[in-house]
Amino acid sequence: MGLSINLWGIRGSLPTPATPDQIHHKIVEALRLFDAKRSEIKDIEGFVRGLSPDIGSGFGGHTACIEVSSPKARLIIDGGSGLRCLGEKLMLESSGAGQGVIHILMTHFHWDHLIGLPFFIPIFVPGNQIHFYGVQDDLEANIRRVFAKPNFPVEFDRLPAKVFFHKLKPRETVEFQDIKVTPYQLDHPDPCWGYKFEHSGKTFSYCVDSEARRVTREALGPDLPLYQKIDLMIFDAQYTFLESAERINWGHASGPIGIDIAMREEVKKILFIHHDPAASDAKILEAESQTREYYESALAAARAHGAKPHEVDWQFAREGMKLHL
Repeated sequence: MGLSINLWGIRGSLPTPATPDQIHHKIVEALRLFDAKRSEIKDIEGFVRGLSPDIGSGFGGHTACIEVSSPKARLIIDGGSGLRCLGEKLMLESSGAGQGVIHILMTHFHWDHLIGLPFFIPIFVPGNQIHFYGVQDDLEANIRRVFAKPNFPVEFDRLPAKVFFHKLKPRETVEFQDIKVTPYQLDHPDPCWGYKFEHSGKTFSYCVDSEARRVTREALGPDLPLYQKIDLMIFDAQYTFLESAERINWGHASGPIGIDIAMREEVKKILFIHHDPAASDAKILEAESQTREYYESALAAARAHGAKPHEVDWQFAREGMKLHL
C-alpha cells in the first residue's frame, strides 16, 4: 500500500447541499433516460453510475477536507464540513474508544476550512490527542476562536480531548512516520499554505485556495517545488477562466491556469476542486468542458510548433473520490 488520498470535501466558500427541487429534477431526468434505454439496460447500478453529474449524484457539497494516509500515518488537510463525515468514520474504526492520535494540517483560517471542527466527534472524546499544524503565527488563536461563545456552546478549554498546536517553518520538511510534508506559500489574500507530501518515491501536492498569480518559474521562486514533477496535484478551480479574470485578488483560480502549470512542470495528474457554491453541477461540467477545450488547444499549439507537449491526466473531482499512488 502506498499513499492514499480520500476527498471528503471539495466545495469552496460554503457547504452546498442539493435542494429538494434539484434532487427532484435529477430523479426525473434519470428516469427519462432509463425509460428511453430500458431494453438496453441490464445493470441498474451500472446505469446509475454512468449518469453525468448533472443528472446523477453530482460533485458534492462539503467544503475542504482531504485525508492522506500511508501504511504508518494518517494526515488530514483542513477542517471543512467534510471533516464531520471523516470523524464518524474514525469513530467507527476505533469503536468509539478514545485512544487515537489525529494530525490536522491547516492551510488557512477562512470559515469554509474551519466549519467542520466543532462537529468533529473525536475532539469530544477523552483520551484522544488532536494535533494541529500550520505556518501562521495565529494558528492556536484561530482554532480557539471556533470553540468560543457565541460561535459554539462548548468552549475550547472544556474539550475532552487533548489538543496540541505545532508551528511549521515555511518550506521546511517535517516527517510523520513514513510521510514527509513540506509547506509552500500559495497566492491568497490572507496567508495560505499548500502542502507537498512524499512517500516511497511518490509525490502529492495540495494547492487549494490559490489564485496562482505567480505562474512563471521565476515568480514562484522558492515555492516552485510544490509543482515540479508531481504525481498528483489537487488544484483550485473555483471559477471558470473568464470568472477568474474578472475576480482579481479573490484568491481562487481556474482549470486552464492549473493546466498551464501542470504541462510546464510535468505534473502527471490533476484533480480540480473548491467548486464555487453558486455553481450547479451543470455549470461545473461546463467549466470542465471549457478546460478540456483549452487543454486540447494547448496540445495542438505545441505540436504545431514541433514540440512534444507534456500530457496530463486530469478531471474535476467529486466528493468521495479515492486515489492511490
